[in-house]
Amino acid sequence: MTQRLILASNNAGKLKEFAQLLAPIGFELHPQGEFNVPEAEEPFGTFVENALQKARHASRLTGLPALADDSGVCVNALGGAPGVVSARFAGEPKSDARNNEKLVRELAAHADKSAYYYCVLVYVRHADDPQPVIADGIWRGVIVESPRGANGFGYDPYFLIPELGKTTAELEPSEKNAISHRGQAIRALVEKLTLK
Repeated sequence: MTQRLILASNNAGKLKEFAQLLAPIGFELHPQGEFNVPEAEEPFGTFVENALQKARHASRLTGLPALADDSGVCVNALGGAPGVVSARFAGEPKSDARNNEKLVRELAAHADKSAYYYCVLVYVRHADDPQPVIADGIWRGVIVESPRGANGFGYDPYFLIPELGKTTAELEPSEKNAISHRGQAIRALVEKLTLK
């Protein structure tokens, strides 16, 4: 028997990636847009609070369990920025190009180019679930000055994985999903849900 689960996002890439890993444990994933759920506000300074807000919002408006993620790139020399504002680092409207320009410009004066992608996932059984299931993942790398690769999105062309000698945007999607922060988090979540 499958259980319908709302993804608190309309991102087709996330939907596909998460659906593949959740289907074997009995979840049928649906984007919130299918239920006319508008995007939730993300007013908090931490990934986990924003993900919890998004999951509760989607669950409240659909009456179904919900899954939300919040993720971003954190640069050590910039005190963890862009962090939770990764998607809007250069302001509104959202622009990957302007975000990357700003990141490279702000990092130019720093010798330390180390960074990490962080993802937190929150699963709620219902909107007021007192015990949400939370899992996360971290993917370490360094920021490069010039973009490389055509895959991925966001900061991927500038995020180099030193041990692979490739940016995230140079990886095939299946290769990226196997080792990424999001891939780590969803596998950890699946493990927790299987133990329940």
